[in-house]
Amino acid sequence: MRGTHHQSTLPDRLTMQALRRSLRNPYSAMAALRRMRAQGSGTIVQVGSALAYRGIPLQSAYCGAKHAIQGFTEAVRCELLHERSPVHLTMVQMPALNTPQFGWSRNKMGKRPQPVPPIFQPEVAARAIVWASEHRRKEVYVGRSTVLAIVGDKLASAAADRYLARTAYSAQLTSEPDAKGRPDNLLEPVDADRDNGMHGRFDAAARDGDAETWFVTHRTLATAAAAGAGAAAATWLARRR
Repeated sequence: MRGTHHQSTLPDRLTMQALRRSLRNPYSAMAALRRMRAQGSGTIVQVGSALAYRGIPLQSAYCGAKHAIQGFTEAVRCELLHERSPVHLTMVQMPALNTPQFGWSRNKMGKRPQPVPPIFQPEVAARAIVWASEHRRKEVYVGRSTVLAIVGDKLASAAADRYLARTAYSAQLTSEPDAKGRPDNLLEPVDADRDNGMHGRFDAAARDGDAETWFVTHRTLATAAAAGAGAAAATWLARRR
């Protein structure tokens, strides 16, 4: 649901959305863990968001759920380390993605919602999830905007509060009016009888990748290239002398 915390006509609806999101991941993870413990191996990839660390206005239920999943994941990871379990638990923190959710989530704001730019194609998320499943990283940040949101909040959280209070409303809403009474997926799915695909309506603005994500998934190569460039620069400077 997109709207301020007091715009929910029934508090239970806000609670329902938060609980549905925050409980779905732990139950799925626990079901997988039972099998992985028995076989002595496995990797669980939790799909998170920059909003697991940095809450933003108009998405209080979503942010609360993602914070809950983040806390659950960290706690279980520590337990697995304590047990010396070979099972690996990782979390991929996503940026804004061009998915159909902006056309079927409940919206209380009157204008059509949009992802906070920059927007990335869902294939970027899919590639990161596959990569995370094959590499033992604690977390994977997808997109420079995710890094800026998470690191920026750690460095200047109060400043981020004021910045988002000024900018995050307009950043999440277009100038187009949203249709009143359109179907939404708060209480039941709207795609039960048809496949809406994975792309939303923001293909023209969405990116298919960025340098930060490439660096995260090619860290060894990037480090070697940087070391090689540094060595070449040092050699050139030595010869100049």
